[in-house]
Amino acid sequence: MLSIEQVSFYYNKIRALNEISLNIKKGEFVAITGRNGCGKSTLAKLMNGILYPSKGRVKVDGIDTLEEPLKVKRKVGMVFQNPDNQIVALTVEEDVAFGLENIGYPTEKMQERIDWALEVVGLEGFQKRSTDSLSGGQKQRLAIAGIFALNPDYIVLDEPTSMLDPEGRNGVLKIVNKLKKSKTIIYITHNLEEIISADRMIVMDNGSIVIDDIPINILMKKDIKKYGLLTPEFLTTQKCLIEKGYLDKFYSTYEEVEKNIRLGENNERISG
Repeated sequence: MLSIEQVSFYYNKIRALNEISLNIKKGEFVAITGRNGCGKSTLAKLMNGILYPSKGRVKVDGIDTLEEPLKVKRKVGMVFQNPDNQIVALTVEEDVAFGLENIGYPTEKMQERIDWALEVVGLEGFQKRSTDSLSGGQKQRLAIAGIFALNPDYIVLDEPTSMLDPEGRNGVLKIVNKLKKSKTIIYITHNLEEIISADRMIVMDNGSIVIDDIPINILMKKDIKKYGLLTPEFLTTQKCLIEKGYLDKFYSTYEEVEKNIRLGENNERISG
């Protein structure tokens, strides 16, 4: 379990987090959202020891980030908003190998591990490609591969799609949906459509957690405008279809809506 205990954090005496307490269990897909400057990226960096709390404790499976930061970094991998800040090598396979070399991964098993990680993110066959030749979406997938190759128990993704076009965004989301089956995912984003399938959604404001609930409850029942958030049109359309009897529940993708929508009286499919 990833445990945040009464944590506050200050940047040059300016408080960014205010006595936050939060537990994330292994296997959960937890989304964190909120307006710019609310503290969500600061919280993410505290989770794997990039930053240390000014007050309180952050523990990962009982290991305190202040006491054993290297062990925590092995357990919590982080993917940043800009993949260029994370890619360090000239070729794709060298970039994935960089992290493995740093943790002393056996040389004789390294190529197999690299190939496996690249296959997971859909970059098989890219081993010898120059990292400079990759698109934005491919670079972000490479950044995820580099973290996934290290096999952390927890993966924190901080706004991983904010710099991508729709194709790149969809590629990253497919990887996240694949990873959530085997890893604990902490996903930070402004795009609420990306986190409908999360187990929990945490809304932050002014350095504090203001809501912690399942996404549908928050997006359809809470007043989130005051936190700088808007319910996605994708969900408001579904709400209308449910009220009219064309759907029986909310779905997390357009494909699921189309598949489960009921026939109208005129025997035509309803699409949103």
